[in-house]
Amino acid sequence: MWPVRLMKVFVTRRIPTEGSAALARAADCEVEQWDSDEPIPSKDLERGVAGAHGLLCLLSDRIDKKLLDAAGANLKVISTMSVGVDHLALDEIKKRGIRVGYTPDVLTDATAELAISLLLTTCRRLPEAIEEVKNGGWTSWKPLWMCGYGLTQSTVGIIGLGRIGQAIARCLKPFGVQRLLYTGRQPRPQEAEEFQAEFVSTQQLAAESDFIVVACSLTPATRGLCNKDFFQQMKKTAVFVNISRGEVVDQDDLYQALASGQIAAAGLDVTTPEPLPTDHPLLTLKNCVILPHIGSATHRTRNTMSLLAANNLLAGLRGELMPSELKL
Repeated sequence: MWPVRLMKVFVTRRIPTEGSAALARAADCEVEQWDSDEPIPSKDLERGVAGAHGLLCLLSDRIDKKLLDAAGANLKVISTMSVGVDHLALDEIKKRGIRVGYTPDVLTDATAELAISLLLTTCRRLPEAIEEVKNGGWTSWKPLWMCGYGLTQSTVGIIGLGRIGQAIARCLKPFGVQRLLYTGRQPRPQEAEEFQAEFVSTQQLAAESDFIVVACSLTPATRGLCNKDFFQQMKKTAVFVNISRGEVVDQDDLYQALASGQIAAAGLDVTTPEPLPTDHPLLTLKNCVILPHIGSATHRTRNTMSLLAANNLLAGLRGELMPSELKL
């Protein structure tokens, strides 16, 4: 009896236990992994993926033509442990007939929770308040001290009413938001009905919202969408939050808007680049809260993402229906 030829799988990082265990149980696969929590250097990635049948990657891994060439003709499946796919050269991948798996839905609620947390943290100036406690700035109760902005009776604008945008709108309900606006490629009347949300232009959303949350995908149309013109249309008391992709925002223009008082505050869970350099001007501002892209960072969500990514990969390699396949 001839020995069964194993399919080579390369994993670009340590992943949570449920995904790792699923790969380890796959008797038809030989799994190699970059054994670190830090990103794999490009040269090591090219060496690791050479000859692989399947690749499990993260959103921080750039899967471009050069890497696909290094992988060779064996590569049949790419499974990304992310909902975003802007790190994948999709046209090139489609040309080569490679199947792609991704992890939508499973991180929706965690990311929406983070968006609300970041919104509240920013609008109520929590980092500033914590620092005042630590540095002795808290001397007594003062009527005008540490005042921020509240969600009750406000207008909230959401850019992108997809899965995450809808979850954010759902989380906002108990806060007594008076009016909910949204914008995107096209109206979504069925989804918007649940929240009585109004479809408006990007310009109207910027001008009328007290709080703006960016939850859209990164596309050629949304790249640099939030720029100088956008911020100039916003209210001076408005708070801006981005949990989508850093490239949607022109960060130089955002810095100027914050530093000049054009807008009140901003909260970012995504930046360009990632990580943001520690000497970046945005980090000098008290009215800018920046998190290290932790939208999906709960133990349950990351475990579920890793398992779905592993199952996508294995199903693709076996010629089966993937639990979540990206249609190219």
